[in-house]
Amino acid sequence: MQSNAHYSTKARSRLLTLNFIDQKMINLQTYQQLGHADHGWLDARHHFSFAGYHNPKRMGFGKLRVINDDIIAAGSGFGMHQHHDMEIITYVRTGAITHKDDKGNQGRTVAGDVQVMSAGTGIFHSEFNLENMETTIYQIWIEPSELGVSPRWETATFPKQLRDNQLSLLVSGKGDAPLSINSDARIYAGQLSKNTTVTQTIEHQAYVLISDGQIKLDSLFMNKGDGAQVTEQTTVNIKALNDGTEVLLIDVPGLFG
Repeated sequence: MQSNAHYSTKARSRLLTLNFIDQKMINLQTYQQLGHADHGWLDARHHFSFAGYHNPKRMGFGKLRVINDDIIAAGSGFGMHQHHDMEIITYVRTGAITHKDDKGNQGRTVAGDVQVMSAGTGIFHSEFNLENMETTIYQIWIEPSELGVSPRWETATFPKQLRDNQLSLLVSGKGDAPLSINSDARIYAGQLSKNTTVTQTIEHQAYVLISDGQIKLDSLFMNKGDGAQVTEQTTVNIKALNDGTEVLLIDVPGLFG
């Protein structure tokens, strides 16, 4: 009996250790846990500290500094303001966003598409929802690999369905994606039908966003609006639990590469 009791204690201890390791590898941030700021025209949720929201435990994830989940009222937007030395990626979830900057760039990016801006030495820009409906976006800020580059902006249209059962590579710093940034990061996205499973390779560490629907991320359940940090893993399994599930995965270097 003593031997069995000893084995049971060891087994429980091992299970607790495995649970701790699993939590370390995938850290869930639910939509309800995000920072929140309602400005009337803008209803913003912050995955990391931003503007008036400060959480010393949520200061970024490696080179990933900002993820804002924004709802922009019709006819509203961000007036002309400046950025420098930051890679700013905007993924439009619903509606459309219209960009204009002091370098002569102007364009409209619609739902499912992406715009990127390398702020570099400095750029003034505005972003407005000129539609007659709310626009929802993810705005993502990533620290650049090189400071002081020439500012640039571009946008691209992407297929909304999976190809070869894989997430589409939207943005990359390696010249192998439609949109390029000044960072060794990669952003993937795709819409999954129910019970579709995607196995995604991770080069550095990953932040997973659920734009719509529900998924099972390895053994972790995630809902619309949630985010999850994935560390110490070279792959992750994403299973859609309903039709129309939309997932983004940001593969980003740590602070020291």
